[in-house]
Amino acid sequence: MGHGGDVVRELTFDHDEVKEYFGQLRAATDGKRRRELADLLTIGLVRHSVAEEEYLYPAIREHLDGGDRIADKEIADHARVEELLKELEQLDPEAPEFAGRVEELRTEVLAHIKDEEENLFPALRHNCRQSELDRLGDRIRRAKKLAPTRPHPGSPSTPPANKLLAPGIGLVDRARDLITGRGKGA
Repeated sequence: MGHGGDVVRELTFDHDEVKEYFGQLRAATDGKRRRELADLLTIGLVRHSVAEEEYLYPAIREHLDGGDRIADKEIADHARVEELLKELEQLDPEAPEFAGRVEELRTEVLAHIKDEEENLFPALRHNCRQSELDRLGDRIRRAKKLAPTRPHPGSPSTPPANKLLAPGIGLVDRARDLITGRGKGA
């Protein structure tokens, strides 16, 4: 995940990637493949969410009318998704509950994506200079490289604590992923 462009373009590419994972996950019939796809989806969503919480939402608070309310709602959406990801991580991909949890997650995530793409991103484009959008895109890409790859529902989701803790948690997650082979290709 690191596509280039301004913040809106970068995050929209992430959204498209997440939608693709959901499509592949729905079509997968083998439990091993479902676990691999769920791990890739989790890695992508966690990195994306952490980067938004570190840089996008502070910009929303600064540049949009009602930005605090909007950012708080978005962070609450992320918290719900992170809880679902944590639950999904614990489930056997062959268990009937796995498909139900994936569908619940899909519904939450697609609603969040729709809201961002139809409301939040156009408002941000309208209220920010292109240079600021480009700068945020660069910061989002850097944050995703250092972000955790596993859900950590109890972690701080607002600056400055999230910016201080996320890189360390991310390092531990990436070490665990390397040892276990989780998320190859992510």
